[in-house]
Amino acid sequence: MDIKALSLNTLRAFEAAARHLNFTRAADELCVTQAAVSQQVKMLETHIGKALFRRTTRGLVLSDEGALLAPVVTDALARVSGALAVVSGAGAREVLTVGVVGTFALSFLMERLPEFQARHPGIDVRLLTNNNAVDLWAESLDLAIRFGDGGWHGVNAQLLMTAPMTPMCCPAIASRLQRIGDFGSVPLLRSYRLQDWPAWFAAAGVPGVPANGPIFDASHLMAIAAIRGMGVALLPLTMFERERSNGQLVNPFDVVVYRGGYWLTRLSSRAVSAAMSAFTEWLLAAAGNGGEAGASAA
Repeated sequence: MDIKALSLNTLRAFEAAARHLNFTRAADELCVTQAAVSQQVKMLETHIGKALFRRTTRGLVLSDEGALLAPVVTDALARVSGALAVVSGAGAREVLTVGVVGTFALSFLMERLPEFQARHPGIDVRLLTNNNAVDLWAESLDLAIRFGDGGWHGVNAQLLMTAPMTPMCCPAIASRLQRIGDFGSVPLLRSYRLQDWPAWFAAAGVPGVPANGPIFDASHLMAIAAIRGMGVALLPLTMFERERSNGQLVNPFDVVVYRGGYWLTRLSSRAVSAAMSAFTEWLLAAAGNGGEAGASAA
């Protein structure tokens, strides 16, 4: 397939639309009209003979072909931009693409990231949030922050922090929980890790209560539901200290269970760039881990 027929504007329009999953916001970023973005994307789809987006009731989503192409185009445009900066004498800038589980991004990383940017103004950090389903290679990620046990195949993993989990809820529901057996009278909100609640009840040494609440794919969404009184959520203590300190969430019992931790990961086969090294060193320090915790490359 001859890519010479494609203009840079076509690729930029697709990349922006794929990143925002919204043609209007992509147009605003590129200072063009929504119709212009739509036209450029249509030209690319016609060129390759595949649809790159699908419209659903929840909005715009990438097709399988679009999801495969988007990270490659993003990486290519970033490399072109960096090379142009070097050639023009504007100084070398390195793009660092980091995938991060949404709860860690919202509760820990976002408030600390300006410090990293101030220390390393020559590194452009691009964050892509996810619900812990991440593919470092397919998404062209330099690094990924994920929750688990660190045992991912072909991946180098460094522990950032453990994440002891305990039940949390709004004060009104907490007042109804005098003993663990009272959990049977309130909805227990669930994550996609369906064994979390049974593991907590086992740690508490009591018979488990069936979890019957709605299922969420991210802890921060489950926390919002708990704050709004929808039930009790099993959440990592370290990620919701602010909500506990301001009284939005209460942990009625001190029992915790360890279901994993937050890890900084990269492909074992990936060469470590200067930006990757700088971000890793900074994040380990920010998380209170000097790098002494175990690393793995399963």
